Amino acid sequence: MTNASTNPAPRSFGSPVADAVAALVGPIVSDLELEIYDLEFSGGVVRVEVDTPPGQESGVSLDKIALITRLLGRELDHNDPVPGRYTLEVSSPGLERNLRRAEHYQREVGKTVSLRLHTAIDGARRFQGILAAATTQEITLHILPEGKRAEARSITIDIANIDRAKTVFVWAAAPKPGSPEARKAAELEAQFAALEANASDDSDDDFEDDFETKHSDTANTEATAS
Repeated sequence: MTNASTNPAPRSFGSPVADAVAALVGPIVSDLELEIYDLEFSGGVVRVEVDTPPGQESGVSLDKIALITRLLGRELDHNDPVPGRYTLEVSSPGLERNLRRAEHYQREVGKTVSLRLHTAIDGARRFQGILAAATTQEITLHILPEGKRAEARSITIDIANIDRAKTVFVWAAAPKPGSPEARKAAELEAQFAALEANASDDSDDDFEDDFETKHSDTANTEATAS
């Protein structure tokens, strides 16, 4: 019997045309030790964003951008996957980058992000904070306090509810040890740690309650049967 393939399913970029372009540009960027960050076909424009793999220093040289543009343009002319006339744009995401896909959020954990929602949460549609965690379905955002009486808080947001999002480059040096800014940062970290610990405790309590209920029902069933 033949074993099923363990290769992951190819990424989809939202349309057959975009996926066809991705199949052509993928080997090109891979040979340059880069990867596709995002790819979109809209309004007759093929936009390709390439970046270094997660964990490596970000930034793609203009020479590599020009090389990818030339090689991909040749492949597009030969294979003709894009209907009609089109414009090809190849770039890197830059310091402040758009977040459109789950993997975008996952690779930017720890950074400051700004986002706008389709549906408001607690009466607000715009949030800015530190991206604390990300899954394939949702993100956790640490919201910094605003005003003298405000407190730090964490919110969980469905990625499907996010209309627009981008990273925000913070132009600030690290505070000096022992300074008021450093103490404030430590206080915020403690607040967020407490929020996460409380959320974890609540999850554990729910699990224990469900576990006890399940096994209590099982015991009652066995007693009735006997």
